[in-house]
Amino acid sequence: MKMFPEGFLWGGAIAANQCEGAWKEGGKGPSVADVAKFADPQSQKDLLDIHKLTDIDDEAIAKALATDDETYYPKRHGIDFYHHYKEDIRLLAGMGFKVFRLSIAWSRIFPHGDEETPNEEGLQFYDDVFDECLKYGMQPLVTMSHYEPPLYLVTKYNGWYNRKLIDFFTHYVDVITKRYQDKVKYWLTFNEIDSIIRHPFMTGGLIESRFDPEQFEEVEYQAMHHQFVASALAVKITHQNIPDAKVGCMLTKVTFYPYTCKPEDVLEEREKMREIYCYSDTQVFGEYPQYLLTKYHNKGYHIVMSEEDLKIMKENPVDFISFSYYSSNCVAKDTSGLDVTTGNTTMAIKNPYLPSSQWGWQIDPIGLRISLIDLYDRYHKPLFVVENGLGAIDTIDENGEIQDDYRIDYLSEHIKQMGYAIHDDGVELMGYTTWAPIDLVSNSSNQMSKRYGFIYVDVDDYGHGSYKRMKKKSYDWYKQVIEHNGDNLFED
Repeated sequence: MKMFPEGFLWGGAIAANQCEGAWKEGGKGPSVADVAKFADPQSQKDLLDIHKLTDIDDEAIAKALATDDETYYPKRHGIDFYHHYKEDIRLLAGMGFKVFRLSIAWSRIFPHGDEETPNEEGLQFYDDVFDECLKYGMQPLVTMSHYEPPLYLVTKYNGWYNRKLIDFFTHYVDVITKRYQDKVKYWLTFNEIDSIIRHPFMTGGLIESRFDPEQFEEVEYQAMHHQFVASALAVKITHQNIPDAKVGCMLTKVTFYPYTCKPEDVLEEREKMREIYCYSDTQVFGEYPQYLLTKYHNKGYHIVMSEEDLKIMKENPVDFISFSYYSSNCVAKDTSGLDVTTGNTTMAIKNPYLPSSQWGWQIDPIGLRISLIDLYDRYHKPLFVVENGLGAIDTIDENGEIQDDYRIDYLSEHIKQMGYAIHDDGVELMGYTTWAPIDLVSNSSNQMSKRYGFIYVDVDDYGHGSYKRMKKKSYDWYKQVIEHNGDNLFED
């Protein structure tokens, strides 16, 4: 049975801030990722405090910049992709990747973010990376901004709260799309643009302590508006510079279920889903949904937006919708007495019908199919699953092998649900990139021990190790999936 279309884009996804390292090499300036400290969470309770894991203030920034330490600031070393990219891309190509999602570090191109002239050494690095991908027939899928605004734009301009960042960002977009116009045809603007509400420093460069606590949510939505305008302009600029390019938005697809069929719980679920969909609604339809404008009105928020802003957004919607999906969540109007667990930078009520990962994320393959149906029915535009994977503790056995059958099981069940969504539900799905095909520094807690890859990297949570790469059992499994275009998973 043929479940996936010919030309389906199989691959994997990484982010520069979690992989590259070389934080002071090649003319790169510091980004918000370079001051993110290893949290070393010792318990589930620590992992539940998402805000603690991702927030930072001026004092913490000053302390971080006063040291070159890479042990407690692990994104400074990552997995040293900067020096290993040829080896890494060769290994990924060995699985038959059709596409490789990666990001450009903005501060590697513009070290401060507000310069007029880009850093040639940074531009050349990505030329070399993209050439290496294309040598193996892998199409780069490039995220323009993935959790790493240049730190200078944060400390001097107050991050995306300042409207000037629209101009700085669009200048950066113009430079990279002109430079790579013959090498990159698939682009994403902002990674998980909705996450600015959950971790405002990492996504929007907002230092919460600089603002009145009672007004900070309004600050977040103002910054979000500036990102919406910048994203729309990025779509426009990319289409001008690369007429055959496809530009997508990127959403954290958090799928909520009502904990019970009580109407109050069902209404809570609808309200939670609107908190997710408001971001994609705006970028796909090119205008703010009325429910979000009503929220602004009811809360007394005054979000500064010009008629020209709204015109730009309307005229430049995205070409496709990409999203991350790891798990689903339950919600209830009254949460008293209910168990709470973690998710992708979220906290949620534990679903009694689902197993959990070692980090407490609920494993729900059918939730991916539900997500695909919901998104396609809502937008009628192509979809792209650009993050899906299992973070787990991998161990090397006495034979020097990593038997990660749990990862194979997780991915196999999710891929099957994608196949059903395409074959049975009529969803138009462009491709699938697992997070992450090679081990990297986990985003919120900055851990290496939370591993996702088909390829093991010998580095621990403190940056100790040989950085040697080795294949896990899942490597050959995914190679077979790609070789058979997913059909081998449905032979039973």
